Amino acid sequence: MQAKLPANARIGLGRRGETLAAAELIRQGYRVVERNWRCPAGEVDIVACRDNGWSFFEVRTRRGDEFGTPEESLGEAKRERMLQVALTYLVEHGYNPYDVNWRVGLVAVEMDRAGRLLRVEVYESIE
Repeated sequence: MQAKLPANARIGLGRRGETLAAAELIRQGYRVVERNWRCPAGEVDIVACRDNGWSFFEVRTRRGDEFGTPEESLGEAKRERMLQVALTYLVEHGYNPYDVNWRVGLVAVEMDRAGRLLRVEVYESIE
């Protein structure tokens, strides 16, 4: 089993994953509004719009399969925080969460050990 990546390597991998995720969302017709939006409740990697609806995406990037798939890495606590962050975003931007369409989703990015992209998969709703 290979050791966990150093912090700076994880940050670089995460940034690359977010860039690939944003490109895939744009390819699928989303408009990326914000990246790495933060509030006291937490952070969301990508805020996007499509078809008059808001989407709040967590991006999970994995290189190799030693630590599981990107999908497996998203726990219940993070899902709950994502809901709180999405609600905070909407309210702070003047939207009533009951009057607009919104959801939280996941973009899974998987690369091989050499850093070659294997897949980018968008899950539009993870609630």
